[in-house]
Amino acid sequence: MLDPATAQRLLEENFAPWVLDLRPTVTSIDAAGAVLEIPVTPHIARVGGIVCGQALATLSDTTMVFACAGFLKEFKPVATTNLETRFLSAARGETIRCTARIIKGGRALLFAEATLVSLPEAKPVASASATFFQP
Repeated sequence: MLDPATAQRLLEENFAPWVLDLRPTVTSIDAAGAVLEIPVTPHIARVGGIVCGQALATLSDTTMVFACAGFLKEFKPVATTNLETRFLSAARGETIRCTARIIKGGRALLFAEATLVSLPEAKPVASASATFFQP
């Protein structure tokens, strides 16, 4: 079973530098899913302090990868075969929190969904779903 500190180390050791530039933090991981947060910084905000969609999509994909790890009880490489992101409202605030869970896991495919909220208001800003292939 993975704990947040181990998952954070795996994130830092295995993900691309541009993903790490978002400064993601694993706050929770277990068999039910994973939670990651990123700070809202000028690096990812556009006009009006709105977090860019690319950062939200990256956070959702990364969080769902860790939901896969929690479900599998170990970190294994998985490949995103599709990712759908739905932007619900402008993402502003101090932090973006993404909560992801596996909705169905099979031998080769894992189906996941994620919800993103802006903090401190806990306002829903996006949702996503993805399918992952585990070789």
